[in-house]
Amino acid sequence: MKNFKSLLIWQKSMSLVTETYLITKEFPKEEIFGLTSQIRRSSISIPSNIAEGFGRDGNKEFLRFLRISLSSLFEFQTQIEISKNIYYLNENQFNKLYEFSRELEAMLVSFIKKIDESK
Repeated sequence: MKNFKSLLIWQKSMSLVTETYLITKEFPKEEIFGLTSQIRRSSISIPSNIAEGFGRDGNKEFLRFLRISLSSLFEFQTQIEISKNIYYLNENQFNKLYEFSRELEAMLVSFIKKIDESK
């Protein structure tokens, strides 16, 4: 691995951030400092922690940041579920984000196990 940008999990998580921003632009303006901000911040946290962990010294630190990314992903999944429940996301938007996040979740879990086994 040359750098964090070469990691497929980082690339996929960046795509999730982009989709999140595009979809949440449609949220009510009064949510800009509420749910919109929360969803965006949790999505941003995923690739950010992957990148930060990559730059740390050793697998132990990298694993810690990968787990933080996974936690942010679970936070994101909860927030989009809330958004669907209060009709900020329609079924198609929710399904798109949720399926994307579940794929990323599987990739992260697998990557964490692989690194954890190699230490």
